Formats: sequence, structure tokens, C-alpha cells
Amino acid sequence: MNYRNKLSYSRINAVNYARTYAGSPNTAYRYFPVQGDNGGDCTNFISQCLRAGGSPMVFSGKTRWWYTGQSWSVSWAVASSLYWYLKINSAEKLYGVKGMQVNSTSKLELGDLIFYKNRKGRIQHSAIITSFNGNYPLISQHTPDLLDIPYEKSWADRIYFIKIYL
Repeated sequence: MNYRNKLSYSRINAVNYARTYAGSPNTAYRYFPVQGDNGGDCTNFISQCLRAGGSPMVFSGKTRWWYTGQSWSVSWAVASSLYWYLKINSAEKLYGVKGMQVNSTSKLELGDLIFYKNRKGRIQHSAIITSFNGNYPLISQHTPDLLDIPYEKSWADRIYFIKIYL
């Protein structure tokens, strides 16, 4: 029997996790502080949310996404790497969590992700949709640690809307 077909992404579990740990990080995971204009805990937090939603860790193969407590993949903790991990998995139908880029917030649901590119052309931040105000997505994030805030960021040069699925 192929158990891979039995995987599903629980948006409710991902969002419940995000709502629980947005303001007070889960001490079972390392917290990544900002170092200069680099780093931060945003993508580590988003990966935790994806994991809580049932996304399987992937330790080998073309793409990898994992956390062991002592070490982690680049895609687990770096926004641009997670963005490309999700997109490559989707395009090539690889095992693990996938992300399809959509062009409108109207196509997003709870548990989907938003990535932000700065004016230097670098994807530097990620967040999860945890609520809606009408049709307007509200996000939760780390660095800074916030719950249900507007998704728009004045510093972002471009915003990518990513629909999550397994």
C-alpha cells in the first residue's frame, strides 16, 4: 500500500499551532534571533506550523526539509529556501509539502503562506494566514512575534501568495 497518498495538510492544525505559538515561541524548537539585517525566526516558525499541519519531514532526495533539534535543513529555516522548496516540490510532484503560487489573496485559505521579497531582490520573510477580516488575510509570524496582523508590509518590494498542499 502506498501511504504517500494518505497524506493531507490539516489547515486547522497548522493554524492552531500558529495561534498558540505566534506570541510565545515553542521551547521545543530553537529560536533564531535576528543578526544584523539577516536571520530571524520567521521561517523556522512557518516550518513548525507546516509540520503541525501534517507535512512530512524529508531527509533525502532532490529536496530536503527537516529538523532534528540538533540540526536542520536550510529550507527549514531560511525564507528563500523554503519558498523554492515548496515551488520545486509542486512543479516536480515530489514527496513532501508543496506550494503553488497564486496571483490573488482571493485564492488563499487559512494555513496558506505569504513570502516577502525586499528591495534588494531577496526573499527575506515568511508568514502564515491565520485569520481573515472579510476577504483580507491576516497573518501570524515570528520576528517580530505577532498574531493576526495585516499581511501587507511597507518594506516589501514583492509579495508571493503560496497555496499549501501535500
